[in-house]
Amino acid sequence: MRQLSIARRLSALFLALSLNLSLAATSQASDSAMREALDAARNQQWDKVDQTAIDGHLLAGYVDYHRLRGRLPYAEPSEVLAFIERHADSPLSEWMRGQAISRYGDAGRYGSLLAISDGEPDGVERQCHYYTALLGSDPDKAAEGGRKLWHVGQSQPSACDTLFDTLRAKGAISDQDVWERMMLAWQSGESGLMNYLGRQLGNEWQGALAAVERLRRDFAAVTRVPARVGPQGRGSGAMFAAAMHGFTRADTEAALEAWRKIAPHLEIDSEYRHAIEHDLAFYSMVREVRNNRGWVDEALPRLADADLLELRVRRALAERDWRGVIDWVHMMPDEPRQEARWQYWLGRALEQLGDQQTANQAYAAAADERSFFGFAAADRLGQPYSLNLERAGFNEEYRREVEQWPVVQRTEALMRIGEQGLANSEWYTAVARASEGEARALADYALRRGWYAKLVQTTITAGMWDALDWRFPQAYRDLFLKWGNATGVDPYLLMGIARRESAYNADVLSPAGARGLMQLMPATATLVSRKLGIADPGPYGVLDPDVNIRLGSTYIRDMLDRYRGNRLAATAAYNAGPGRVDRWLREANQEFDLFVESIPYHETRNYVQAVMSYRVIFESLANGGDTADVAMLSADETNGRYNASLLARN
Repeated sequence: MRQLSIARRLSALFLALSLNLSLAATSQASDSAMREALDAARNQQWDKVDQTAIDGHLLAGYVDYHRLRGRLPYAEPSEVLAFIERHADSPLSEWMRGQAISRYGDAGRYGSLLAISDGEPDGVERQCHYYTALLGSDPDKAAEGGRKLWHVGQSQPSACDTLFDTLRAKGAISDQDVWERMMLAWQSGESGLMNYLGRQLGNEWQGALAAVERLRRDFAAVTRVPARVGPQGRGSGAMFAAAMHGFTRADTEAALEAWRKIAPHLEIDSEYRHAIEHDLAFYSMVREVRNNRGWVDEALPRLADADLLELRVRRALAERDWRGVIDWVHMMPDEPRQEARWQYWLGRALEQLGDQQTANQAYAAAADERSFFGFAAADRLGQPYSLNLERAGFNEEYRREVEQWPVVQRTEALMRIGEQGLANSEWYTAVARASEGEARALADYALRRGWYAKLVQTTITAGMWDALDWRFPQAYRDLFLKWGNATGVDPYLLMGIARRESAYNADVLSPAGARGLMQLMPATATLVSRKLGIADPGPYGVLDPDVNIRLGSTYIRDMLDRYRGNRLAATAAYNAGPGRVDRWLREANQEFDLFVESIPYHETRNYVQAVMSYRVIFESLANGGDTADVAMLSADETNGRYNASLLARN
């Protein structure tokens, strides 16, 4: 009996194995047919599509999409709506709606367009088609949408021509609107559009046009042109805003001098006046125009713009004007003022002025935040960092259910046939539409599948800011440990750099040409490879995670050697280049926090803060979420001076 039982179990096992192998072979054959069919469908080569082989395939909708798209604009709206409903849980639905709007609009089939539309579409061209279609049935809405599309400083697509021409003929776009757009074109440097619009204006605008021509030749003439231009002076605000826009960028000090002369005499709307003064204050501070300082400090409370007040605080920090830091931080709007960064600097200023008790209150407010300055504030108080870590658990039964969700199945199938872009579209569309619980289930699935780039983007799309195990997964951990140990570089620093650089997209290519996990420029990869005595990986070999991390860890090691092991300086150099960091250090003599805040490049300033806070998170997660023994900075990095002494080669 025992032998018979064993024989039956073996027979059942072989039967199951045979069935699985058969299903796998069928799936592979079906996927192969789908890959070929999709390639043919994209090129409208329907004779090459084996419909029988793909019937029932869960990606068949992608072939149907190209078939229906190819029949537009002659396909009836009912067919389009049926397709949209059938694929409502896929990006295919909105892609088809967008294609139909474009094709129906181009063909002038406006009734069909409105039949399949679902409110204002994305994209200027489709919006123009949509509002053109509404001209007959809802002229007020068409005029509102058309005027919004009109008021831009650049040319719009030809799809807008009928809409604009109709609204001009009906007076819904007036000469005043033409003038305002002409001034926007001036600000955008679109001289061709500017001249075209100028030719549309009648005699009553000729004086205004003459004033503009004078200003185009000489911004300083802003004090000599008439204060009122256009009918009843209605062209003044737009003209002076455009002229001051150019003048401020060309010569900020002279522009302010001119503005102070003419401002009291101009009757222009407050929005124009605010825009002019915002520009003057911004460029005066960025360019450090000393003669403008008094006016800037007088104007900032009136303007009450967070970006301007941030610049003013940073200038006060550069001058060690601690009382000014306090005053300008207090002047910020509530939301930015409560950020850890500004609470930290409020604490630092109060501490410098001897008010330790109030300083500690500010530090405590900052230390609740998971950020560079939040961690720095915790260090000031001598307390562990706040991670605000959230974790979610799923039982295996629910996980098996998630595996059968259509979006999961389609994403897997698209990845199997090499359609990574379409797979990403499926996935992120589902995440954007998902409930909080569904988004978490998708994140859990992505983690289990090792889809690290998808996982990180899932947390961003769904706003899961405290789900740190998903936002900062242990991706490529063995490689970071391997090359961190080989180069003597903190592996958590390497993880922080890679997370900031690529969010774990191993194939990503930046607009500047940087590649892979650690975003290496090909020239840098060549240089480091030569130094290591290995073959140049070339532009595609550098995408290999092992190669990329090896070269990236070697390069950051060289930066650490250059700056005597200081990670703040080395990280800044990784982003901005060592030449710039050398210059910043030679011109500085300050503490670590002031050095970071004084970095002139916004991107690099945020980069350094992100990488150092990310490494804290990675190390803490490796410790089970415990931050007790984790330090963002070493004692030397915290207490040392940031000046030329950090340069290993003075």
